[in-house]
Amino acid sequence: MRETISSSKVKRAGEFFKKLSPAALRDLESMEFPTMYQPGQLLFSEKGVPSGIFIVVSGEVKLSINSSDGKRLILSIAKAGEVLGLSSVLSGMPSEMTAEVLYPARIAVIERDQFLGFMARHPEVYQVVTQELSVQYKVACEQLRTVALAGSAPEKLARLLLEWSENGQKTESGMRFRFSLTHEEIGEFIGASRETVTRTLSTFKSRRLVAFHGSILEIPSKVALQNVAGL
Repeated sequence: MRETISSSKVKRAGEFFKKLSPAALRDLESMEFPTMYQPGQLLFSEKGVPSGIFIVVSGEVKLSINSSDGKRLILSIAKAGEVLGLSSVLSGMPSEMTAEVLYPARIAVIERDQFLGFMARHPEVYQVVTQELSVQYKVACEQLRTVALAGSAPEKLARLLLEWSENGQKTESGMRFRFSLTHEEIGEFIGASRETVTRTLSTFKSRRLVAFHGSILEIPSKVALQNVAGL
């Protein structure tokens, strides 16, 4: 079930919104009616054509691709201010990825015809959309590069943790960030089994490369983890 929320507008956290003109932003806001989605709900899936664009107001959405034998590779975690489904809305072609709600999220859905009309009224938005698609493409390539080209599982995991720490909180004892994915989901990020992730994290902990405080992970020394990552 989805709980409709009509009293709030999208938090302007993403670069996409910062680049819109005041007139275009007001027009877009008039079409936004955020709805609450629960973990596990699909926004759209591979080979399906999304009904429109999906704006993440709050919460997190997992973006992944799947093989024919059921293996999954997580490409990224979309957070507040990100816009999903742009490529398919513009091309009219099926999506190349699946978007699944990871944590309770408020999502604003704008139907394809509405969004295309919005772009027609504000031609400058085409450049903003192109830049957004370029960023999304770069993120996907970086993830594929990590999985395909990084050597060992420890190296891949170290790179992933360093990437996540970039948006963390700097403290006297190191960088901290929320770390509440399951070991299986982390494995889907780096192309490794759950057992391998568990074993690698245990090794990192014993070497004091990482420390856990509930759902918070701390990296005491970024340099030490960079050495493991081969950076």
